Amino acid sequence: MSSIILFEDIFVVDKLDPDGKKFDKVLPIYMFVNHAVTRIEARSQNCDMYMHLDVNTEIYPMHVGDKFTMALAHTLNLDGTPDTGYYTPGRKSLADKYEYVMHGKLYKITDDASGKGLKAELYVSYGGLLMLLRGEASHVSHFELDQRIFLLMRKL
Repeated sequence: MSSIILFEDIFVVDKLDPDGKKFDKVLPIYMFVNHAVTRIEARSQNCDMYMHLDVNTEIYPMHVGDKFTMALAHTLNLDGTPDTGYYTPGRKSLADKYEYVMHGKLYKITDDASGKGLKAELYVSYGGLLMLLRGEASHVSHFELDQRIFLLMRKL
């Protein structure tokens, strides 16, 4: 399973919409219902990573102080085979262990050596909902540009 999960840590929500409300209601092209989106700012407990993440809070409410585990994986298949994108009833998957799952694409990676140690930033788009993950480069060095990534979350 460790080869499936590329990154995992426990995060605590520090702020909601730190730069003001970006999305009041979003109308995705593929749906006809409105969704409330909140940008959370969180910090991890073990790897000292910083994250901005857009979450559909209509279906997965988040509050300041919430503690959750967040994992990034290249597939949901427990055997490590590439994900086909099709739902197979009865098939166990990594998603069964989490409450909130998104699939997206890593569109930007930056490195910064100006401070203490080499820092890196990953930018992922989950159908327009964005994630920024910043921290020690060693924690994210195995990610690649244009990589397809699943984000999985579960509150603790």
